[in-house]
Amino acid sequence: MPNDDNLNLADLDGEGQNPEPAAAPSENPIEAARMPTNARDLEAVYDIPVQVSAVLGKSNMQVAQLLKLGRGAVVELDRKVGEAIDIYVNNRLVARGEVVVVEDRLGVTMTEIIKIDRN
Repeated sequence: MPNDDNLNLADLDGEGQNPEPAAAPSENPIEAARMPTNARDLEAVYDIPVQVSAVLGKSNMQVAQLLKLGRGAVVELDRKVGEAIDIYVNNRLVARGEVVVVEDRLGVTMTEIIKIDRN
């Protein structure tokens, strides 16, 4: 797998790749006891609600400019057409993706998972 901060979902399919060895267990027994080893260990958190936000782009403006906006006003965002959008979970950037249409609603498909280094 690439050794960068961003992982592509395609890198996670495992086709044609040798799996990386599992991380060595922690030498600290308390820390090792707290680390989940399989999906069953995570069952306690499955029902916790989280807030998921998909950000198309951002714009900065003065309050005076904001108050002048009316119906049909266009606010220019800092992203270009076709550029990936940011996906946040509980205000933390976790992925990037693309806008898709699902029946008559907008949706988001994740194209890149953001790996967070927790050292």
